[in-house]
Amino acid sequence: MQIVKEGYLFVLIPLILGLLLIIPNLGKVAYFVGILCILASLFCLYFFRDPKIEIAQGEDLILSPCNGTVLEVSENETEKVVRVFLSVFDVHLQRSPIAGKVISVEHKPGKFLKAMEPRAHIVNEQNIIAIENENGNYLVKQIAGVLARRCISWVKPGDILKAGDKIGVIKFSSQVDLHMPKNVEVKVKQGDKVVSGITVFANTSK
Repeated sequence: MQIVKEGYLFVLIPLILGLLLIIPNLGKVAYFVGILCILASLFCLYFFRDPKIEIAQGEDLILSPCNGTVLEVSENETEKVVRVFLSVFDVHLQRSPIAGKVISVEHKPGKFLKAMEPRAHIVNEQNIIAIENENGNYLVKQIAGVLARRCISWVKPGDILKAGDKIGVIKFSSQVDLHMPKNVEVKVKQGDKVVSGITVFANTSK
């Protein structure tokens, strides 16, 4: 199974510790702790998985930047926003929703409220990745949660992306928001399960 590079230490450290506690026959307590370490390693292997997928194709498509469950679809005078909750069982790497150029990557320090909290997307620690193409500006927000203490971006200003390219990862449960131009037609609703690079969030209007 392929995993993201940030997951290697989370997999290897508890695995090695578990084996060191089990193999020498140090007693029942050590054996039990060793088993727990190996189970933790297997969970991290699952959590940091990077499955191979077929990216959805289409010039007018705006793809989901993440795996998870849609929390909210909203709009205001200037944009439409889809917010997605990522549980610890979802794939946690993010992908570019569009083909375009990275304009900026901003780290915003903040709190670590539960990802489901209404104010989490405002006050929590987050990375804001701005991507631009001929249809407008798009913001992918990687938002930390109560367990997700670090959002990692793999892109930098000036990078040219294809739709579905990998752009970052969040460690453990979290939230991802996608801010889109006002004129897009949103295709998802609250409660929908979405898959990064596959689920169509919206279509651009012509």
